[in-house]
Amino acid sequence: AGQDYFKQSNTRLHFIADRATVMSLELLGEPWNMVDEISALGLRHVGYGIPTEMFSPFIEAAVDSMKRFVVDQTALQAFSWSLGIIAQMLVHTVTEGSTIVMKAINNNSHSQLQSAVNSAPRGERFN
Repeated sequence: AGQDYFKQSNTRLHFIADRATVMSLELLGEPWNMVDEISALGLRHVGYGIPTEMFSPFIEAAVDSMKRFVVDQTALQAFSWSLGIIAQMLVHTVTEGSTIVMKAINNNSHSQLQSAVNSAPRGERFN
């Protein structure tokens, strides 16, 4: 299922993996600064139409990949924990940011978009 969403080049996949690793370290060092960055990333995931069910397998794969390079189990647990926190924040942002208008845009449906815009005033279009 994940291969349907990771249709990028190998270079882009390396960037995503590297960015996940860097974000996990930044979360441990600068947690308050990372909230805005993770929220922005979550909203981009809304725009890409990425299901939240993909976050958990991504974390498992990242932690499994890191096991080969990390000897200290405490460091590996910290990496897993920080990725888990990031995933929870992303799920929250994706869930809260998935408006009916965004869902219609992701489905690429003119009729759904028209219906979504007409169904509620701008301030009432969430979830």
